[in-house]
Amino acid sequence: MVQIMSHEALCGASIAQLKKYCEQLREEIFQTVAVRGGHLASNLGVVELTVGLHRVFEFPKDKIIFDVGHQCYVHKLLSGRAERFFTLRQRGGIAGFPKRSESSYDSYDTGHAGTSVSAALGIAKARDLKGEDFQVVALIGDGSLNNGLVYEALNSLKILNTKVLIVLNDNGMSISPTVGGTHEVLDEMKCGAASQEDVALFERYGLKYMGVYNGNDLTEVIPALEQAKEALASDSVLLHVTTRKGQGYAFCEQEPSRTHGISPAKPKSEYSAALGEELVAMAKEDERIVAVTAAMTDALGLRPFFNKFPERAYDVGICEEHASVLAAALATQGMRPYYAIYSTFLQRAFDEIIHDICGQNLPVTFCIDRAGISGSDGETHQGVFDLSYLAPIPNLTIAIPKNIAEFRAILRESAHMNGPLAIRYPREGEEGISDGIEVGKFEVLHSTMSDIIIYAAGERCIKLAQNVILAAQKEGIEVSLVNARFARPLDTQMLLERKEKYVITLEDNVLRGGIGEAIAAVLVNSGKLVYSFGYRDAFIPHGDVAELMEEFGLNADDILQCIGECHARG
Repeated sequence: MVQIMSHEALCGASIAQLKKYCEQLREEIFQTVAVRGGHLASNLGVVELTVGLHRVFEFPKDKIIFDVGHQCYVHKLLSGRAERFFTLRQRGGIAGFPKRSESSYDSYDTGHAGTSVSAALGIAKARDLKGEDFQVVALIGDGSLNNGLVYEALNSLKILNTKVLIVLNDNGMSISPTVGGTHEVLDEMKCGAASQEDVALFERYGLKYMGVYNGNDLTEVIPALEQAKEALASDSVLLHVTTRKGQGYAFCEQEPSRTHGISPAKPKSEYSAALGEELVAMAKEDERIVAVTAAMTDALGLRPFFNKFPERAYDVGICEEHASVLAAALATQGMRPYYAIYSTFLQRAFDEIIHDICGQNLPVTFCIDRAGISGSDGETHQGVFDLSYLAPIPNLTIAIPKNIAEFRAILRESAHMNGPLAIRYPREGEEGISDGIEVGKFEVLHSTMSDIIIYAAGERCIKLAQNVILAAQKEGIEVSLVNARFARPLDTQMLLERKEKYVITLEDNVLRGGIGEAIAAVLVNSGKLVYSFGYRDAFIPHGDVAELMEEFGLNADDILQCIGECHARG
């Protein structure tokens, strides 16, 4: 384990000592992430910058807010969590993102892009109102700088009349390479070709612009941070530093997208790969098909489509709301947009889903990756709310495929649908087989003469149900199983016509507003008894997917007990 240096020790160390220390920190991160998984390249890139921040500023008296938090590992090592760093992203261990409940050094919980400047302004304004004396630092990447929320915050900087330091970590990347006009301006600045108008862009918001400094060179970044701290006496400051994502490891430097986040064991099959394959095949036959994403080209499997059809592929940066309206507008002109996005990030576009897409009944297909529990990234990244917030929206069809083959079938069917469609799926899965689909119709997977039936939504829940049914059979109890592959519209005909008295629902989603509640509403006057299993009313922390599913509501033993009690009642 790396020997941790205090603020005082960092201040007293020579540059040569700090350089050696940075190498040790980088190795600690690499070794831990190789075993536990996590955000690798982004953290390797900010080692020197973070050491410089901890030397120049006195945390936790001073406050630092990380935008997203993909780059917070060095900060965690330097703030009393080194002895527990090996527990990174494990249940009961250190979170992969900043977390106020974990340490006083973490000033604000983050996980989604664009919040740091707003949070910094709020903390600074509270400081001023209370007459306290400390500095507030927002560390934001160039990818997050594209987010509209950042400009909303900057627009209020002068109005709020407070002082903050914004450290812009510019590595030319979000998860994928940064895109757009802001990216071009920053590149000009890095090349020394920035015009006064470019600098004035920041100054008009009330920021003193300082840059460009090499954030991987301690001899540059430490004096720059000291100058920025002094300037805070009279101005809010934007300090522009450049870093290299993956710094210190050749493979990470060469493959920053692939090494942004790594897992200890990569699943054999991923829905994202199937998405890329099917969209390419469909687009060859249908010129209307276009792909939209918000800075997630590679992670969502869209790289083959972007390579094959660059003129029909749009990465808009970390701008989920804009991506939704763009997709809507494309659809009004006869195009067929496929908007790929993680479940947790789709939350940010809720208004646009309602108003712009579903309100106009436009044929936009949402490909919702990482739906359900996503695991080690914790509360901010669990995709357990999408069924609940999408289900009430008129015109929207919601599909939950049982495997990758069925996902492919739904994608192919989507090209012929006349309204919006949301397809939700986890990261990993099995190819399996599909006999085709009919929109709004469930599929009977296992039928018996029993009075007990399970309606399972999605691959994880179907696998869980199959295991439970096998256990029930060992106790002499038969149970029927249905693939509840559409949350909207529900297959009300099957629900009402099936004769089973006891109905059990399984969903990889919170129970409130989920498919279980919807099925219970259909059957309320039928005499059938409905027992729903999903996630309880809680934010789900980081940990292993299977363990979290079991702990928070999808427990095989509890389901088996429910089956046993139903059977006993006859």
